[in-house]
Amino acid sequence: MNFTKYHGAGNDFVMINNLSGKLKLTDYQVQMICSRRFGVGSDGLILIEPSTIADFHINFYNPDASKSFCGNGSRCAAHFAVSNGAPADIGTFTAIDGLHHYVYDKSEPGISLETNGEIKAIDDLFFLNTGSPHLIQVVDDVASVDIEVDGEKLRHHERCKPLGTNVNFVEWTDNGAIVRTFERGVESETLSCGTGVTAVGLLHRHLFGGCIPRQIQTKGGTLRVYFEKRTWLYGPAKVVYLGELNLNDL
Repeated sequence: MNFTKYHGAGNDFVMINNLSGKLKLTDYQVQMICSRRFGVGSDGLILIEPSTIADFHINFYNPDASKSFCGNGSRCAAHFAVSNGAPADIGTFTAIDGLHHYVYDKSEPGISLETNGEIKAIDDLFFLNTGSPHLIQVVDDVASVDIEVDGEKLRHHERCKPLGTNVNFVEWTDNGAIVRTFERGVESETLSCGTGVTAVGLLHRHLFGGCIPRQIQTKGGTLRVYFEKRTWLYGPAKVVYLGELNLNDL
């Protein structure tokens, strides 16, 4: 099986062309491919598959083989799909949460995210869904957060049961925001999270009079959020390497 390794602001993904629809992976195979000890290693695995209502479908798996929508993964997937025949300008794709649009850019592709705009206050936290659920805590110094402890605790917040939630810690700055994310499904901190950054941008807009910080900094790089009829997420998408994988050896 051929694959391409991508990263989008430090969020890394194994990308596979399954436009034939023939490849069927077991949960164990997904887990092993994503394993950084026994497989390729990634924050997720993406199959590009046919869609009846869009240019292609993104079938995204977390490292534990659960499925969700992934912002950075979808940006990388749009870049990959264009290299495999999708429209090289603007187009559409479907994902687990429905229809999305993409704008192709060789270095910084953008995708639309469908958000219902509802932000719920939970004690001193904020909850919203940007295709994936996010719980946000505003802090004074995001670098000092013990994210593996605090993130793990909030990931299983009683108001987010039974599936739990992603957790974002955000520090507001003069130029925008700095964000760290504990991701559900990865069960650890990731260097970047596209749906999390989008959630932070929408929260900033909600708290500060309609303003979205255009530059949101993560450990893996800078992402940009725009609101123009739809909510848009832009950022880097880079090919790391191409490889072959023998599924029988997993």
